[in-house]
Amino acid sequence: MERYNPLNDFVFKKIFGSNENKDLLISLLNAILDPSDREKLIDLEVLDENQLIKETIYEKTGRLDVKAKTKCGMFINIEVQLQNQKDFERRTLFYWGKMYVDSIKSGQRYNELEKVITINILDFNYLDINLFHSQFHLWEDHQKKFLLTDLIEIHFIEMPKFKRVMKKDILNNSLQRWLKFLDKSILEDELEELIKMDKSIKKAEKKLEYLSQDPEARKLYEARENARIEYNSDIGLATEKGRKEGRKEGLEEGKRTLVINALKKGLDIETIATITELSKEEVLEIKNSL
Repeated sequence: MERYNPLNDFVFKKIFGSNENKDLLISLLNAILDPSDREKLIDLEVLDENQLIKETIYEKTGRLDVKAKTKCGMFINIEVQLQNQKDFERRTLFYWGKMYVDSIKSGQRYNELEKVITINILDFNYLDINLFHSQFHLWEDHQKKFLLTDLIEIHFIEMPKFKRVMKKDILNNSLQRWLKFLDKSILEDELEELIKMDKSIKKAEKKLEYLSQDPEARKLYEARENARIEYNSDIGLATEKGRKEGRKEGLEEGKRTLVINALKKGLDIETIATITELSKEEVLEIKNSL
């Protein structure tokens, strides 16, 4: 049976976005978040686990993210994107800001605002750096080691870059193991090797297999895939339309310039119309607008 794409956001949320499978989310987050400067996550609560509503599933730009709150009060948001919608840094700041504001209730003080980490897993190249996993904080411009606050933390994981630099000792790196699992083009023997070594990945793969055998899940999976295809098609059509309109505008502007230059040289209206393939009325209209 065809292996579902784990980066399909419906499938991703089904695997990692429920309290029933929060151990899988904890394993993934511990692989992403640098363990050298923080304690490993032991427990958390998955938020909005019932977000998979029909309207969101079938919406081309519907957003299916995974949200969680740790025991210490920190909020984490993971979003998967398969196509480049441009301005992604603004998008992620918007959703970071929304989650940050939502972390405090009316009447509470500013010092009760909680740290928010956003993680973007992208199936396309976006940032103009070679790292497949990049992290951003609020550092001072001139004294790079001075951190204003650790309340904001943003991660980008770019799958195409990971595939290019993937190391041979992947099995000894938990993040690379998870990213290899998320790779829809993973070979069967590679997957078997991952499953033997990592019990969390073994459980995630079983969940993936279960989803592929569920008729309702298949319908929703295909709906998300079709929504993505339709979105890409819409973008393609809009881009081509823009190109055609741009060419048309450019051609019209070029003819206008040609008419003006011909008029300056004293050519008559009929001759100019013949040269530019415009009507005499159009040539006169340009002349009268000068």
